[in-house]
Amino acid sequence: MKQPALANSPPQHRVRIGPAGWSYPDWSGYVYPSRRPKDFHEAAYLAQFFDTIEINSSFYQPLRPDHATLWLERVAANPAFVFTAKLWQKFTHDPSAGKEDERAVREGFDVLRKSDKLGAVLAQFPFSFHCTRETTAYLTALLRRFADYPLAVELRHSSWQKPETVDFLREHQTALCNIDQPLIGHSVVPSAEVTSSIGYVRLHGRRYDTWFSDEPDVSRHERYNYLYSLDELDPWIGRIRSINEHTHSTFVITNNHYQGKAVVNALQLIAVLRGTKVKVPDSLRQHYPELDQIATEMPTNPTLFPLGSPPAKK
Repeated sequence: MKQPALANSPPQHRVRIGPAGWSYPDWSGYVYPSRRPKDFHEAAYLAQFFDTIEINSSFYQPLRPDHATLWLERVAANPAFVFTAKLWQKFTHDPSAGKEDERAVREGFDVLRKSDKLGAVLAQFPFSFHCTRETTAYLTALLRRFADYPLAVELRHSSWQKPETVDFLREHQTALCNIDQPLIGHSVVPSAEVTSSIGYVRLHGRRYDTWFSDEPDVSRHERYNYLYSLDELDPWIGRIRSINEHTHSTFVITNNHYQGKAVVNALQLIAVLRGTKVKVPDSLRQHYPELDQIATEMPTNPTLFPLGSPPAKK
């Protein structure tokens, strides 16, 4: 079966795959080398392997223009690279944002947009954001407020998973974020909806035991401590291809970030979709020897097990 030539494809119908965020202490010695050069920068390093990263810090506070400028410089070596960015949670989790809040958000996003490096702005709503007349009205106002950006919306509650939502988002030219998450109660199920010229997919992992946990002894990262198997990724490969047939650009973001698992799965998706081997961080191969199967180069140091094979059981 012929694979889509995504690596050298024209701007239309391009799939960009990458992790959500890059600033994680537990990535040291996994994704990033333990000993880093003096001028090391996480975004610059990741841009060697990926054509996109979802900016996570913009969810917690507005993206500073000087930071946006710096990050553009850091990824400049990869001309195909495009950021996506999460909208400040004040607009999605605490709907009290005013004009000054909007101005602050736009200052950072506009630096990326003016350089044609802002692929999408993601408004991620919590599970508690159910579909009602009031929430639909709020979402309508928000989409109009930021209509000049390429928008995507993540809706996690199943009350939104209906044809009316698809029609609504198409009317507002906003991408529905197709997500993979633990299917608990009224969680949305996997989909391949296309509601704008861009496609958006986010893979959160499937930690059923910690997804909704509020236990004090459960670390926050445990929610995203999950490595997808190739069998689990396979249905999503089909969905990504389907989405990409009907969009200008498709973004696939892996959010199962603990200890670099998001990077592992993102690299595996790229390898399958391109039908070719890929460049792999050498430090990551020490912990995930299965990456030897898709790596273009031999490891600098021996992996734990040869050719990705686990040790024989005694």
